Amino acid sequence: MLTTLLTPLTWNISMLRRTYPSFRLLLYLEWLMLATAIFEVVVPFNLSWLSLLGVGAIACFGLMGLRLPTLKQRTKLLYTSLEFALILLPATLLNLSHRSVFLACLVLVMRSCLIFKRTGQLVVLALSLVTYATVLLSRPIVHEKLRVAVWDWRLSNVLLFSLTVVFALLLINALLAERESRAQLEIAHQQLEISNQQLRQYALRIEDQATLQERNRIAREIHDGLGHTLAAQTIQINNALLFWESNNDKALTFLKQAKQLGAEALLEIRRSLSVLRSNPLQGQSLKSAIEKLLADFYAGTGIEPSTKIDLHLSLPTEVSTTLFRIVQESLTNICKHAEAKSVTVGLFARAGMIYLSIEDNGKGFNPTQNTTGFGLQGMQERTIALDGELNIHSQPGADCCISVSLPLTKVLL
Repeated sequence: MLTTLLTPLTWNISMLRRTYPSFRLLLYLEWLMLATAIFEVVVPFNLSWLSLLGVGAIACFGLMGLRLPTLKQRTKLLYTSLEFALILLPATLLNLSHRSVFLACLVLVMRSCLIFKRTGQLVVLALSLVTYATVLLSRPIVHEKLRVAVWDWRLSNVLLFSLTVVFALLLINALLAERESRAQLEIAHQQLEISNQQLRQYALRIEDQATLQERNRIAREIHDGLGHTLAAQTIQINNALLFWESNNDKALTFLKQAKQLGAEALLEIRRSLSVLRSNPLQGQSLKSAIEKLLADFYAGTGIEPSTKIDLHLSLPTEVSTTLFRIVQESLTNICKHAEAKSVTVGLFARAGMIYLSIEDNGKGFNPTQNTTGFGLQGMQERTIALDGELNIHSQPGADCCISVSLPLTKVLL
């Protein structure tokens, strides 16, 4: 559609004449001037082959205005040459009056504005001026006594013709410029409509994407918060079952902890329902929240983690939540899968970066094969959202280290 709209409108005259009133008016004006020229040929009425030839030449000249060449330069030159021939034929054979030659040459200049660009228009204007001046100045002077007055009159007519064709040239070019401006405005309007439609479609896609991202975020919150609590509760219940017959007091302790975790899970559900973006830190500092998380981990697993936290910055809530959730998910995975004996958590800021690491000496796993783990995927998504980088170094039968680096220039904005 745009290709059709962008077709050069200045030179596609057949289209302009049908759709644009100003150019239809020019066509009617041409016919009126050529009808005047024909009238001067047939009046006084004298039926002869020369008269018919003159009328036919002017009529053909007029009909040529219905279809102007717009493409090949050679066709334009042949067309204009034929126009000059149709003017000179009655002018020389029938001694056509200077008024008729004046009008015909004016029509020719007007058409050249619709066929040629500026250089071609000036060439046609100059040739028309030469043609008219030659026809007018070459005619004999009947009364020698009036030679001076006649030459003065002829020169005045040549000057008048020059001013007229220059004015016509400027006027038609102004019409063409105005028409082109209108066409460009129409194109711009249609492009704007297309852009608006594309923006609406883009907005719908963004809305769908935002909905999907929000679903993923809620899924991460449920997995990282409620999932962690339920996983810890399951571990406590399994411990209670394990010590139920051999050590009732210890089994009872595990059951009480499982009950407490169940209450926390219920509270987590209520918080998730009331506030989708709940803050797991609950007003605590990141260091305090991680230390509490490690204390709960020790109480549930018997593994006492070592910590290396050196962070004296006040971080945005989103960053603190991300780091907390990554530690939480890592500890949950260690509880469920690692069978580790020691765990080390490090958090510090250096050289414009925040570094977090969680290491364990468990049985490890192959990160390239673990593509369905939602917890690992959630950690990756959280890190990428802050323009950070998450790396997992592990292999079956070896230790595991999860490291996260976040740029301070991003997280502190």
